[in-house]
Amino acid sequence: MRRLFWLGVGVVAGVALSRKAAETARQATPAGLASNLGDAVRELAGAVGSFGAEVRAGMNEREQELHDMVEERTGVTAPRAEGRHAAARRPVRRARRAEA
Repeated sequence: MRRLFWLGVGVVAGVALSRKAAETARQATPAGLASNLGDAVRELAGAVGSFGAEVRAGMNEREQELHDMVEERTGVTAPRAEGRHAAARRPVRRARRAEA
């Protein structure tokens, strides 16, 4: 019975090691390296995007604080950034020329 147990342990260990070796060999190929590099680039792009979103949120928060401070000290209500930028994004309508 003990021999059968150790035979089973050996078979399981052999299968596990052969799968690990095959995976390592696949990662060493150009396709495997490209896959790893692609994953790293996607992860970096996600981190950069997240950082940009946090920076924009911080900028908006600070701008709100500054608007509140100006309003409190002067009593003047300054236009919000959304209003200024939204107007700048609107397409300019051009008058149609009357064709003669």
